Amino acid sequence: MTDEEKLTTPNVIPLRGRKCPICKKPADATLKPFCSKRCADIDLGRWWGESYRIETNNIPDDDEEEYS
Repeated sequence: MTDEEKLTTPNVIPLRGRKCPICKKPADATLKPFCSKRCADIDLGRWWGESYRIETNNIPDDDEEEYS
């Protein structure tokens, strides 16, 4: 695939110019996709706090409710 084809291929998002998903500042190459350790920690906290969820049709078991 040529460089020109890569640029015109649908559903391909180039890494350059990507923005931090938390604050929308340009991403840092060492912390991609985040711009800073602070934003990475905020994202991790959201995962731990279950702010991010993937919807399913599964019904939770009774055992899972005991630990909530």
